Amino acid sequence: MEDLKVGDKLYNVSQNGFGDFYRYSFSEVVRLTKTLAVLENGVRLRNKPVKSLINDEIGYSLATNRWVYWHIVSDEILRRAEKENEVIAIHDWFRDRSFNFLEKTMIYNLFKEKGIL
Repeated sequence: MEDLKVGDKLYNVSQNGFGDFYRYSFSEVVRLTKTLAVLENGVRLRNKPVKSLINDEIGYSLATNRWVYWHIVSDEILRRAEKENEVIAIHDWFRDRSFNFLEKTMIYNLFKEKGIL
C-alpha cells in the first residue's frame, strides 16, 4: 500500500439509491501536502491508503468524510465505466424521447427481424 503521487489517476463510484446507475468520477492528483492529496477537480483526499473491509480494494478517503473512497484507476474500471455510461445514455435517450407510429413500427420490425419477439 503506497501513498499517492502527483499524476496518479483515481476514480470514485457513486449511486443515488439502489435503483440508480453507477456514476463514475475520474480525476488526477495535482498536488500533495504533508497529509493530503489534492485532485484536479478540487477534491482533497487523505494520503493514507486504507484496505476496504468489503471488497479488499485499497482506497483513499475524503479529507472531510472517511466513508467516501477514491481508488486507483485500472483498465477494468475504464471498461466498466464506459459500459455503464453507455447504459445511462441509452436509458436517457429512451426516457427523453416519444416515438411516433412509424418509429414504433421500425423498432418492432427490427426486433422481429432479430428474433427477439
